[in-house]
Amino acid sequence: MAYLSASSANTWLAASKEAMETVAAANNIEMVEFDAQFDAALQQQQFQDVIATGQYDGIILVSLVGAGSIPDVEDALAAGIEMVFLNQVVGEDFSDVEPQVPGVAAAVFEPPLVRGERIGQITLETCADFDPCNVVYFYGIRGIPLDEAIRQGWDSVTAGSNINVVAEAEGQYLGPDVGLAAMQDVIVSTPDIHVVVGADQSMQGAEIALSEAGMDDVRIIGFGGSSYAVEAVQDGRWYAGLFGAPYTEGRLAMEAMVAALAGTDTGGVDPALSVPNGGLMFQYNADDFEAEWAG
Repeated sequence: MAYLSASSANTWLAASKEAMETVAAANNIEMVEFDAQFDAALQQQQFQDVIATGQYDGIILVSLVGAGSIPDVEDALAAGIEMVFLNQVVGEDFSDVEPQVPGVAAAVFEPPLVRGERIGQITLETCADFDPCNVVYFYGIRGIPLDEAIRQGWDSVTAGSNINVVAEAEGQYLGPDVGLAAMQDVIVSTPDIHVVVGADQSMQGAEIALSEAGMDDVRIIGFGGSSYAVEAVQDGRWYAGLFGAPYTEGRLAMEAMVAALAGTDTGGVDPALSVPNGGLMFQYNADDFEAEWAG
């Protein structure tokens, strides 16, 4: 079985890979990883090379180009190779986890629009004590389909509520330094803030900026469920978070591949349904969560 990874260096996908290897070993499956190094052209070449060898019965794909992978997927299916999508949508619909290419055995990820809806639910609860509730919203990368779908889901839940978006920023999923600088800029122009929401990496930086500004009463919401985030919610430094489960995601993907090789399609699987409270994490239930990745 071939595993077409977006990046072997990505810590989220590393946790997924560990789970896949465990399930594969238990089912006498040899898994060969192909590292695309976040290079879409390289991934396409690797995809075609895997098909051309005729040596693989299945492929688990973490697509770098979404719907752009469909022609390669169709080539693999035509060659009799079972396909499972992991972590990323392959198609145009960001609200549904069901495979969008006929013949694909399974897709395992949290639909981005649904993720946004869940973050919106957390934000509503976090904002319950304020009216209006002034929120700073951090995109990961503004303008990409993934982040726009997350924001669309968030907007759909928070529209018409007491939530008032007073500033937007971009964390780029690059660790705390980018979030720190962006939050510092926001504080200069927007000092009246109740809540900040964004990916875990960005919120680590935002936390530092808020502390340096003496704004420790601002409530932080992270999404990702990293070990840092889980501990921060448990300690009360962060108000809440959306838990992410990359190990569970990898396990479910390989279990779906095992089923596919035995002739059974699994269809769409949202890993958030396999963790406590649908992944909605607050201090009162944070002890129910065990981080599956470092961040």
